[in-house]
Amino acid sequence: MIAAGSVQIEEVLLALKIAFLILLYLFIWRIVRTARREVSEPQVSADDSMLLTPEQARELRLAAAKKIGKLVVVKSPALDEESELPLDSVGLTVGRDGENDIPLPGDTFASAEHARFDPRGDGVWLEDVGSTNGTYVNGVKLKRPKRLEPGDIVKIGETDFRFER
Repeated sequence: MIAAGSVQIEEVLLALKIAFLILLYLFIWRIVRTARREVSEPQVSADDSMLLTPEQARELRLAAAKKIGKLVVVKSPALDEESELPLDSVGLTVGRDGENDIPLPGDTFASAEHARFDPRGDGVWLEDVGSTNGTYVNGVKLKRPKRLEPGDIVKIGETDFRFER
C-alpha cells in the first residue's frame, strides 16, 4: 500500500510541475508579446514632441496672457488712453519710478512704488505697496490685497486702468 500511495503522490507532483511550467511559459509569452507590441508601435513624431520651438513657446505665452487678463488705460497723464497692457504669470509693479514694470513718470500723484498686480491661480490680485495717496478699486481705497473682477476700475495716482480678461 505504501508503494501505491507514493506512486499516486509522485503522479500528482509531476502533474503540478507540468502545470506550473505551462503557466510560467504562458506568463513569459504574454510579457514578450506585450513588449513586442510596444516596440512595434510608431515613434512620437516631431509634432507630438514635448520640446517646443521658440515660436511655439511665444504663442503659448501669448495665449496664457490672454487667459489671465489685461489692463486697459482709461485715462492717464503718462500713458496713451486705450492702450492695453497684458498680464501674464509674472507680477507687475506700477509707480512713478522708471524701475517699475509700468512706469508712470508724468503722474505726480503716483508714488515711486505704488501698487502691484499679482496673477495667481485664482485670478489677478492687486496690492497697494505703501503708496502715499492710496490705490482705489471702483472708488474704494484698498486696505488689503483684492482679487480683481473683469470691468473693475483701478485708480493709481491720476491713472485709471480697467481690468479685462
